[in-house]
Amino acid sequence: MKSYLKQAICLFFSLLFLALLLDSACAAVYEVGPGLTYERIGQVPWNSLGPGDKVLIHYKASPYHEKWVIARAGTAENPIVVKGVPGPSGKLPIIDGSNAVTSQSLNFWSEERGIINIGGSNIGSEFPRNIIIENLDIRNARPPYTFKDDHGSTKTYSKNAAAIYIIEGEGITIRNCRIHNCGNGLFACHASGSIVIEYCHIFDNGIEGSYYQHNTYTEAKGIVYQFNHFGPLRAGCGGNNLKDRSAGTVIRYNWIEGGNRQLDLVDSDYQELIGLPSYRKTFVYGNVLFERGNEGNSQIVHYGGDSGDLSRYRKGTLYFYNNTVVSKRTSNTTIFRLSSQDETCIATNNIFFVTAPGGHLAISNRDGTVRLKNNWLRAGWVKSHEGSGFSGKIVDLGGDISGDDPGFVSLSSMDLGLAQGSSCVNAGTDSIPGASPDHPVNFQYRKHQAAEPTPKAGAMDIGAFERAQVQSNRNPVIDSFTAVPVTVSNPGIFIQFSAQANDPDGDNLVYRIEFGDGTVDFKKNPGHRYWKKGQYHVVLTVSDGKGGEAKRALDVTVNDKLPSPPKKLSGKKK
Repeated sequence: MKSYLKQAICLFFSLLFLALLLDSACAAVYEVGPGLTYERIGQVPWNSLGPGDKVLIHYKASPYHEKWVIARAGTAENPIVVKGVPGPSGKLPIIDGSNAVTSQSLNFWSEERGIINIGGSNIGSEFPRNIIIENLDIRNARPPYTFKDDHGSTKTYSKNAAAIYIIEGEGITIRNCRIHNCGNGLFACHASGSIVIEYCHIFDNGIEGSYYQHNTYTEAKGIVYQFNHFGPLRAGCGGNNLKDRSAGTVIRYNWIEGGNRQLDLVDSDYQELIGLPSYRKTFVYGNVLFERGNEGNSQIVHYGGDSGDLSRYRKGTLYFYNNTVVSKRTSNTTIFRLSSQDETCIATNNIFFVTAPGGHLAISNRDGTVRLKNNWLRAGWVKSHEGSGFSGKIVDLGGDISGDDPGFVSLSSMDLGLAQGSSCVNAGTDSIPGASPDHPVNFQYRKHQAAEPTPKAGAMDIGAFERAQVQSNRNPVIDSFTAVPVTVSNPGIFIQFSAQANDPDGDNLVYRIEFGDGTVDFKKNPGHRYWKKGQYHVVLTVSDGKGGEAKRALDVTVNDKLPSPPKKLSGKKK
């Protein structure tokens, strides 16, 4: 009996391995651009994409005026990838929603809500899973812009249209995209989950005179924002920068500048999210939150709810640590608005700095409990600007320091790292009350849309940037950097790059490989395909987050050989 069971288990795993191999082997690459297989994005067979398929949209001087839907499923090992191939100087392909045309081979709902929709197709539809969209400049989805729908009719975008509209799906990654001049830059509905938004520049969205459209507006079962640059909304637009109603929200290592509020973290409309334990815990760490002047709301972070239905409010804990908050308002600034007495914020290792006198800085609005530990605050700060209307609590857990200057490298140039002698150096704590070990501070934001490991030197510093002990730091050492093969006969052939390095000081290392065609990868051992003939100078940079780095380069040659003609058969003529 045991031997039959063993054979059955072996057979199961063999079939599973074979299925994964078949997924990878059957994957297709669809190239879009001038002179390529597909001149237009709408010619791609969007209704039949499968695991491992790649749609490569090549840069061209003029925008692609097209829009489409993705309603297919990849796998974790073989996701569906829609990837822009950059042009000169790394310029991203432009997807322009104005006068965009939808292929009539598609049929999907809510066309007026997005340029790229995920989910909602009436043809060949699957629940979207494991989809990556990267390296695209997506713009112009809002009134008065118009488009042609899948029936050829001219329609106008709705006010809440988005560059990317996620109706449903899970395992969705949006990476290194420019998202701008839309109603909502990005919109995710409650039937979505496991979303990652990273390395993006999201700015200039919103509708004039309206508070209801935002740079991003999300309501998902699990979402991570990391390494993004959030710029201000369009002039005259009253929306928030990042508005979220999700369960399991993580906002880390971002630069968030402007907006009515920088963060608006409020209640969901759906019990399937409200009932999740992760709805009660929100993590915000390693970010720069910047208020440029007397614009919008004077509150930086809103946590809890805005529906008026208290039963739906988050009623949990906002873990807010190792952030740098800078306000250049000449009037009052309030860091937190907690929506009810049932909301709590634990604020640890943060810099709260205002350029106005310290009495203009308040920690809380009216309600809820804020617990402070090892923060730097502008001297003269107050609990609240609400006077007798304040009914919440400010709890001192110890370790806070006050002053007039936290010791930035340069406030005028917004270099918010810590200068030598800053009182914030080594003044933090490694103990974040109640925070999950799944959310350590391992990285810090690097201008712009980049990241580096957090230097580890002494006790933790206060704020989003750890001061590196550069004077005693040693550079990483690159052991090897290879490409196999280093010469290929034709474009499109897979090349495996491999890098290995070590750090004499034991620091965490970040790998960056520039492939010479305008694309970059941060993995040690990435695969890559070149789509044009030529010689490519590939540069590996390994950095340790303390100013130390090492470089090594190699050259890859891509030929474009015609297939050999068939050999002539020998023999006598008859």
